[in-house]
Amino acid sequence: MSQPPRREITYTDELLADRSVHRRYSDGRSEWRSRGAGRMVHWRDDRGAHGTDEPLGRDLVKRAYADGRVLYGREGGWGRTLWSDGVLTVNRTSAGGRSGVAVAAVAGGLALGAIALPPTVLGADEEEELRREAEAQGGAGGGGDPGADEEGDYGDWDDTGGFDDDDFG
Repeated sequence: MSQPPRREITYTDELLADRSVHRRYSDGRSEWRSRGAGRMVHWRDDRGAHGTDEPLGRDLVKRAYADGRVLYGREGGWGRTLWSDGVLTVNRTSAGGRSGVAVAAVAGGLALGAIALPPTVLGADEEEELRREAEAQGGAGGGGDPGADEEGDYGDWDDTGGFDDDDFG
């Protein structure tokens, strides 16, 4: 089941010299992201929040805040991620992300297709099962991050602007 997002926020990524990524959101926030063990991404923002993003299964991502809050996102292609709080993030860094924004603007979003709502809550057993499924698929995971390939693996975070559309935002 899908429903229109309550709010849409675009973002751009910039690869920094230390191989971390500076993400700038259209709502004025900034976030610094770095890879952790496996497919985990650690982030901190300019408002004092920090935590991790972890791909689960083929198209889900778990955003865990250091204060214990959790959001789930579902990657919908074209650099779009719909979050369980109703926010749609759109990557404008890559050519596909820019194209996705343009297509959405021209076609009212219909050409991109609806994104199924992500879960609002997953149990520990459900999360672990999604992790196992991802590993069984050869590391395929949801979303990814700058440099993630179609299967969600983290590829090289290169400095050519070659970020993939599958970035979870």
